[in-house]
Amino acid sequence: MEHHKLLIDYDYCSMEDLTAEERMLVERACDATHNAYARYSHFCVGAALLLNDGTVVIGANQENAAFPSGLCAERSAIFAAQSNYPDQPIRMLAIAARDGGGLRKQPVSPCGSCRQVVIEMEDRYKQPIEILLFGKDGIYRMHSIKDLLPFSFTDSDMR
Repeated sequence: MEHHKLLIDYDYCSMEDLTAEERMLVERACDATHNAYARYSHFCVGAALLLNDGTVVIGANQENAAFPSGLCAERSAIFAAQSNYPDQPIRMLAIAARDGGGLRKQPVSPCGSCRQVVIEMEDRYKQPIEILLFGKDGIYRMHSIKDLLPFSFTDSDMR
């Protein structure tokens, strides 16, 4: 048996460390938390996507009394972008969350389903998507969803 260690590459930074474009996208994700319908969890998530042509698309989590019927912020933004701008690859994704105390201090990470959808977009357009996970105390910056989903399942695995 061999033992292997998996390391991921990410930056931990402040808003001041981000580019103007990254800051704008994080701010849009923070604003999008106000669009969440989180009647049950009271956990409001906002996502903002930057497409290659500069278009920004936002999403917010939408809950439902029949819990499987809701949708995460990340997927609501991605599906909106794919429906309205199918020829535009996603270049960057910012995610923020708020609860009863306001914007969260620590960054929140996308769920497994959202990670799988993001990896599909990277695979579809053959380019990485920069991920920005916002927290008031600091922001995680990853250069690809593969850093959060290293053993991913994509189209090439079905061949």
